[in-house]
Amino acid sequence: MGAGLLAALVLVTLPAARAADGDNLIVDAREAWRRKDGPKLATLRSAANALRHPLAMWVDYWELNNRLAQAQQDELNAFYARWSGTYVEDRLRNDWLLELGRRRDWANFAVDQPRFRMNDDREVSCYALLIQHQAGKDVREAALSAWLAQRDADEGCGLLAQTLVEARRFGALEVWRKARVAMDAGRPRAVRQAVALLSPGLATSLGEITDNPARYLAKSASAAQRTAAELTTLALLRMAANDPDAAAAQLNERWERALPPDLAAWAWAGVGKQAALKLLPDASDHFRRAELRAGRGDAEPDWPDEMLAWKVRAALRADGGRPRWQQVVKAINAMSAAEQRDLAWVYWKARGLKALAASSQDGEGMAALAQDMLAGISGPLSFYAKLAAEEIGDPLVLPPKPAALTEAEVAAAEQHPGLTRALQLIALGLRSEGVREWNYSLRGMGDRELLAAAQRACDREVWDRCINTSDRTRGEIDLEQRFPTPFRRDVQSHAREIGLDPAYVYGLIRQESRFVMDARSSVGASGLMQIMPATARWTARKIGMDFTAEQITDRDTNLRLGTSYLKLVLDDFEGSQAMAAAAYNAGPSRPRRWREGPVLEPAAWAENIPFNETRDYVKKVLSNAAIYAALLGSEPAPSLKARLGRSIGPREGPAPAIDKELP
Repeated sequence: MGAGLLAALVLVTLPAARAADGDNLIVDAREAWRRKDGPKLATLRSAANALRHPLAMWVDYWELNNRLAQAQQDELNAFYARWSGTYVEDRLRNDWLLELGRRRDWANFAVDQPRFRMNDDREVSCYALLIQHQAGKDVREAALSAWLAQRDADEGCGLLAQTLVEARRFGALEVWRKARVAMDAGRPRAVRQAVALLSPGLATSLGEITDNPARYLAKSASAAQRTAAELTTLALLRMAANDPDAAAAQLNERWERALPPDLAAWAWAGVGKQAALKLLPDASDHFRRAELRAGRGDAEPDWPDEMLAWKVRAALRADGGRPRWQQVVKAINAMSAAEQRDLAWVYWKARGLKALAASSQDGEGMAALAQDMLAGISGPLSFYAKLAAEEIGDPLVLPPKPAALTEAEVAAAEQHPGLTRALQLIALGLRSEGVREWNYSLRGMGDRELLAAAQRACDREVWDRCINTSDRTRGEIDLEQRFPTPFRRDVQSHAREIGLDPAYVYGLIRQESRFVMDARSSVGASGLMQIMPATARWTARKIGMDFTAEQITDRDTNLRLGTSYLKLVLDDFEGSQAMAAAAYNAGPSRPRRWREGPVLEPAAWAENIPFNETRDYVKKVLSNAAIYAALLGSEPAPSLKARLGRSIGPREGPAPAIDKELP
């Protein structure tokens, strides 16, 4: 469906005589907001209201948001009344709550915050906890959880922590833990904000630790008092981020014995995490040293979930690819309850229990527990659910197609004003605003409503909203919505012409672009298959295809270049779909490095990919491909384990030489 036809379909509520001018006005207002052009926004707001444009609320939002620092509560109340129940009302309330927090206007904050429907802003939550504390409520545990989860040094969570330190609800123990968690996560601003709560004079030491931890350890570090020992631990964590071997040497030479056991354990665990991220062979040994220094028997120290996740991954790679299953199970048991429910950790814990059962006094019970855990997550819809099913021999059974949508259900979705506005915004090229409007509109919908909303997007070929909306259903699952096959003839033709599995291509496109033809990533990848311009030019030369930069989002050109490049990558990695997917996402040089080391089963190799985005990408591409194979009628559809292929390790002698030109 062409862009013009799509615009015509979704702008039916705007009379044709004023559609073009009105739409240009909306786009101009968005640009004026980006440029912080207040006078122009005021003019465009009046014009949009005069036209009664269905998106006038967005111009109103941009205009008021642009001058929020000078706004007063009565202006906000009037805005809320004008656009009651809409996304922009709640979006502006979020912005205003942050402004009220900065103003310390707790009276108005207390009135507005309970009406914040999304309630998904951590800084707003910190301000809300502060008000509860001021009212005499015990918020210590909730506040500590929010503060530890803070991604950077925002004002709201910092003020909450400062207030609780002054009230003696947080002490040095909590502050130093926050500092260690933040340093381990590579967030030095959050470290400085935390430590300043104890003493502003520590800023000088923290500056040296952040800038040159080796020099600090050589010249200034000490473990004579707890504060000095904590600073030394921060320096070791900072050093480990760049050079885990150097940090391990520091611990071996001096600091393991000098530091208190709990801090020595933290430092070794930080070294273990960084070594695991770099896929170093001694990562699991570093975690073992951390366990020994912690000295807590079978209990794990209170380390962050992310650190424990890398302990699991390191244990899967240990001893030349013979997993240390006891470490796997212990690390997962130490995770938070929410993290333990992640399917990845349910699967690997079950695998660990199954492996340990053979030498356990209660082997039968342990094996039964492992079987129950795998059965509990077994299913066809995700990477680890499929692996669990195959591990216990469950057949691949796709969910039945839901009953057809009724006329009333279709009509309700078609008449939903938020969905209509979202499609209008997307048609105008304001995809970010459209996606947020759409997602807000889905709040509170049941499965049937979600299926109808998804179908509205599918019918208009707004494939990302189609897929993401259908993905939300739980009881009624329409796989053809979740895994659509646009351009089927072209995709299958290009794939089969060069010997690619069409299901694999579809699995990759679904993850790359959600079939949005003009999709463009932050780094410049474009089109259905998200090809970088340099890669497109190289591939075009390689296959002898005439190509200009303007063609990169052309559907046929993008498909031909993308499938050709994918085939070259797949061949370079000896047919490994896991490594080829990693190369497509992160470039071929990285998975070439990641395959060096022990020979691993492909699932363990994928779980150890150091980049969060690429790790998630590989698992989803292969899981998608397995479902597409079933939907496209592959007989028999290969299992996920078969798709993952043989073990992954260093290239073997007879393998063809790598293609060093491959971008």
